[in-house]
This record gives sequence, C-alpha cells and structure tokens, in this order.
Amino acid sequence: MAGDFAIAANDLTKASDAYGRAATLSNDPKVASRAAELALAIHDQDAARRALARWAVLGATPVDLAEGRARIALDSGDTAEAQRQLEILVTSGGAEGWRAFGRTLVQARDAAQAGVLLERIATPERLPKDSTAWLAMAELGENLGRHDYAQRIGSEAQKRFHDGATYAWAAQQKFRAGDKDGAKKLFAKAVAADPKNPRLRLAYATVLAQGGDEKGAAATLAQGKQDVDTYSMRMTLAARAADKGALRRLYDEIRRQSDDVQQDNAFTLGQLAELLDKKEDALDWYAAVGDDDPRVFDASVRSAVILHLQGNDDDAHQVVADLQTSYADRPDLLVKAFAVDAELYMDARHFDAAVQSYDKALRVKPDDTDMMYARGLAYAEAGRVDQAVADFRRVLELKPGDIEASNALGYTLADNDRDLSEAQSLLQAARSARPDDPSVADSWGWLKFRQGQLDQAESTLRGAWAKQKDGDIGVHLAEVLWQRGERDEARKVLNEVRRIDPKNASLQKTEKKFTP
Repeated sequence: MAGDFAIAANDLTKASDAYGRAATLSNDPKVASRAAELALAIHDQDAARRALARWAVLGATPVDLAEGRARIALDSGDTAEAQRQLEILVTSGGAEGWRAFGRTLVQARDAAQAGVLLERIATPERLPKDSTAWLAMAELGENLGRHDYAQRIGSEAQKRFHDGATYAWAAQQKFRAGDKDGAKKLFAKAVAADPKNPRLRLAYATVLAQGGDEKGAAATLAQGKQDVDTYSMRMTLAARAADKGALRRLYDEIRRQSDDVQQDNAFTLGQLAELLDKKEDALDWYAAVGDDDPRVFDASVRSAVILHLQGNDDDAHQVVADLQTSYADRPDLLVKAFAVDAELYMDARHFDAAVQSYDKALRVKPDDTDMMYARGLAYAEAGRVDQAVADFRRVLELKPGDIEASNALGYTLADNDRDLSEAQSLLQAARSARPDDPSVADSWGWLKFRQGQLDQAESTLRGAWAKQKDGDIGVHLAEVLWQRGERDEARKVLNEVRRIDPKNASLQKTEKKFTP
C-alpha cells in the first residue's frame, strides 16, 4: 500500500523501496514483478537483481527473467550480457519473446547500443514467419536510426509475405520519401491483399485525397467494413465536395446500423445532420455522444453553436457554462470553453461580455497569445481602443513579428487616426510577409484612406474585394468610392455587403453617412 501511495505521488524511488521490501515478505509473484519493474524504471540495478531473484523463486518465466536481466545489462553497458539475455528471449519465448525483445530495446538508454543488438539478433534467418514481427523490427530500426537495416527488413518482408501489412509499410516508406505515386500503387496492393482492413483503406484514401483524387478516396472508403474513422473521413470528403446527395446517403447508411454502431458514431451523425440542415436532429445526436468519447467536448461546443444560431442564447451559454464546470481541472479545455463563450457573445455583438469571457480564459493561461489577440479584437469592437492597442502590443512582445497582431494593431491605429507612421510600419511588415492576404490589403487600403491617398486606397481595396467578398473590405471600398464622388458604385458595393453580411456593424454606420 505504501508503494501504491508513492506511485500516486509520482515518487518512484520511494515506491521501488516499498515494493522491494514487500517482495521479500510476500509470496505473490505480482509483487516481485512490480518490484523489479520499479527498480528498473529508476535504474537501481542492485534492487532489480534482488527483485528478479525473488520473482524467479515465485515462478517467473524464462522470458520474464531474460527481459529483466537484459534491461539490467543494457543499463550497465554490458553489451555481451545484454546480447546473451536477448537471444534467450527470442529463442525460447516465441511471439511473446520477440515482443519483449522489442520492448527492451525501445527502453534502452543508449540508442546506438540498442541498434547494434537489433541488427545482430533480429536477422532474416531468426525472425519468425510472421509479418507483424518483421515490420515491428523494421519500425524499431527506423526509430533507432538504423535506416538501412529497416529498409532491408521491410523489403524482405514484402517479398516473403505479400500481405496488406507489408505493402502498407512499404507504401508509408515511399510516402515519407515524397514518392506519392509509388505510395499510391503500394497502398492499392495493400487494400487488394486485405480488403476487409479499414485501417489500410483509410491510409490509402488519405494518400488519394492528398493527391487530389477525392472521388477515388471516397470510393475506397465506402468498400468493406466501416469504423468511426472511415465514416468520419467519408463525411469530410462529401462535405468538402458540397455533395448533399452523398451526405444524405451516408447519414441514412449509418442510421441503418445497429444501436451500438450509431452510438459510436453519434458525433459524425450530428455533423451530418448539421450539414443537412437537420438542426434538431443534430442536437439529439450530439447529446447522445458518450462521456468516454474523445469528441464529447466538441459535441457540446457544436450544440452551443446550434442553439445560438436558433436564437436560444441562454441555452447556448448554459451548455458552455456546464463545460466550464466539467473541465475545471483541464486548463486547455477550460480555456477553449471560455473562448467559445466569448465567440458566441462576439457573434451577438455583446462585446463587453466577450471581453469578460476572454478575461476568464486569460486568468487560466495569462500569456495565451491567442486569447489575448481575440480579447484585443473584442476591445476594438467595443470601442475600447486603448485596451485593444495594449493587448495587441502585448502579443507582439510575446511573439515578435506576429503577422496577425501586426495587422490588427496597424489597422486599429489607422482606423482611429492614431500613430499613422507606426501603423504604416506595422502594415508594411505584414504586407511583405503576406502580399496576397486580402485582410492585410484591406488594412493597408484603409490606412491609405486615412492618409488621404485615395488613388492607392481605391486600387488596394478593389484588389482585396475582388479576392475576398468580405463585409469589412466592401464597406471600406464603398467609403473610398463615396469620398471620390463615385456614389452609385459605392451604393452598389454596399448592397452586395448587405447581401453577404447583413449584420456587419460598419455597414449600418456607413449607410447612415450615405443617407441624405
């Protein structure tokens, strides 16, 4: 019990001492096994030898003892003894012996020593007739820096076994080397050799999609047995292609499966329902995501967003408040929950409330530049210019040269006719880094407007508007056109802004200026 308490307190030295004493008194081989493992973990070779000796008396297998003794030898730099014990492992231990061999070398402190032993012992003549073992040794070789060995073993495995796993391993090597066509061909062979394996189809589909063949990727995934990942990727591909028919068919396909399959895929079903404009169904599916599902946090976030879009803001913020309570002991997720709350307030144009949520996030992680930058935007929207400028400046202190913060600070200064020379310096740097970014061009065009350089302002904003139909860019262009007397065109641009971004705050202010 003292050992378990020490483990819980992360005091492995104390835990090893407690288990070592317990092993001398107990006839339970599990206690001796645990004592040996803890002693090896803290590199106490004498304690490890005593624990292994006690475990041997209590019935440890030859594989157990050889693994422990090999680890002690590796720890002490005795390569000859380590080799002797490792050879006992692989000659007497069967499949478990090879797994123990791999575990032992992975845990070795000296990668060069481990690599030498790997090549001496895990030879083609010794490896078992099992492609899994061959590929495990090839991967171990890569991890230990023995690239040539890994390639030899992997290539030989491919020639001997011709199965899905070996073709997939060779495909991954091609992909890592930048040979996507070669990887594609080998993945096709892997899937043909093992068509029921969803992992192989997922890997092949990923390569196809990255090569631009999204239809081929979707077709590959649709064949054979499905799992959570294949369903999810099929949804992503259909959504990316804006293929409502494919989304609808996939939604119906999963709903025809058993209750257990639907439960496992509740998050994907929620996403599909959202994409199909079935908001109430989406809420039901997100509510069905289990507490042990790694996407349960995201499911609550999506529920909050849907409720907000439906106008149920109180319910949306309650969902986020529940997240903040549930994840109070998880700083990263707690910060995300505060950020979601702030984003909902930003969309509703409750900027002071958004600032308060970002304040809470920054109390959890005071120097989180993402939260600081977002709070700066909220301050700017709320008209609290000094505080916005202070946040953007602080981000630049923490991340010198950050383009987003440089652009935001430069724009904020320009928009408020403050420190225009500094604004110009900041925005010039942003333009140099991102010459084709419409948001940076918008800031530069607006600065030129503030500086009275209407020709440059108009040409810059026209270019940004052509690249991205963003409401703020359109309003700025309309302002410049109006100032230049091109009032019909200014109204035309504002009409387009009204169509694409009717809630844009600058739109309403500008329209009032244009109204006689």
